Amino acid sequence: MKVAVFSTKPYDREFLAQANQLEGDGHDLRFLEPRLSIETAALAHDSAAVCGFVNDVFDRPVLEILAAEGTKIVALRCAGFNNVDLAAARELGITVARVPAYSPEAVAEHTVALILSLNRNIHRSYVRVREGNFALDGLLGFDLKGRTIGIVGTGRIGICVARIMVGFGCQVLGFDPRHDAEFTQLGGKYVELDDLLSGSDIITLHCPLTPQTHHLINTKAIATMKTGVMIINTGRGALVETRALIRSLKNGKIGHVGLDVYEEESDLFFENLSGQIIQDDIFARLLTFPNVLITGHQAFFTREALTAIARTTIGNISQFERTGQPTHLVSVAMLA
Repeated sequence: MKVAVFSTKPYDREFLAQANQLEGDGHDLRFLEPRLSIETAALAHDSAAVCGFVNDVFDRPVLEILAAEGTKIVALRCAGFNNVDLAAARELGITVARVPAYSPEAVAEHTVALILSLNRNIHRSYVRVREGNFALDGLLGFDLKGRTIGIVGTGRIGICVARIMVGFGCQVLGFDPRHDAEFTQLGGKYVELDDLLSGSDIITLHCPLTPQTHHLINTKAIATMKTGVMIINTGRGALVETRALIRSLKNGKIGHVGLDVYEEESDLFFENLSGQIIQDDIFARLLTFPNVLITGHQAFFTREALTAIARTTIGNISQFERTGQPTHLVSVAMLA
């Protein structure tokens, strides 16, 4: 099957080509550097499959172009599918597949790395020491043992975070419409969202982005939180209302913020913009806070995760070619 792979980076080429050779059906992979958009959709000409990533656009206008070019399946090499108009895809006869799980440990471990770095001011200490400043003023942290961690979304990643934080001696609260027995077996306690927000010292987000979870963390939600709360988001950027975050950082309601995602990241992340001036004033404002630590959507970025993503993506395409149904189908019903 001819596959147009958008948003290609060198590591995408390496891992997808390897998976195609070892486990694929000899698919014709065409690696394209541009991000998929209305302007670039025609590059998928005569491709039965289109492979996209988190910032590729699969709205109705783009899907209409893909359908006209002969695309039958969109194979997302990520877990999230909020960038796809699923209703339009269904109407146009385009099947959508995703990678529901690759390495939950990768994202969970990055989440904990952000927590530890913010708490102990590792990012600030690193810069100071390189400049010969060994003063400890302003670097005071706190013991994690005995603190309460609120995990919003107790899927595979949330469970991994819970397991690690229980190991630190933390109390763990969880919120998820679907309760997982493993979470409670680890010592976690399910509560309502309002109780989690008000009772947690650290809140970490691992739920999907849906219309119901868009701006889950907003001005009203922040008002219920403890003063000095730490907020971590390694899920999807739009789970957090950034302007509300900034206001609460300025007035001291929020003590620390760790982000691996940002709601307007599509024009920033995965590109080298070091020689340019950042045009996003809101993002630039976030960077001015010493108690904010931002990484560029790298929580998934381990060798194990990239291997699993590539294998599952190629597997979805191969299964669709053989049977007309991918292994990991995405449907409109999943938005409910």
